[in-house]
Amino acid sequence: MSPSPQSHLAHRREMVGEVVSDKMDKTVVVVVKRLTHHAKYGKVIRRITRLKAHDEKKECHTGDQVRIVETRPLSKDKHFRVVEIVKKARAI
Repeated sequence: MSPSPQSHLAHRREMVGEVVSDKMDKTVVVVVKRLTHHAKYGKVIRRITRLKAHDEKKECHTGDQVRIVETRPLSKDKHFRVVEIVKKARAI
């Protein structure tokens, strides 16, 4: 009984965040914001995580909202890739 081709993709984390840097070649830095509860006091805490993601087509720019998905390690600290641009940044 072989596993379905999609079964190994089920554990990949998927997140939505904002691009804060696009200065590297084919790499963007994405900030993912989330709310968590403090373990002891229960107060809601804002947490941010900065992740590097692979942008093959170089379409993402600062301010864009993007969906990223976990993938194999592409470099020392790049373990995500851009799946789609959810919302483009407004042109000033």
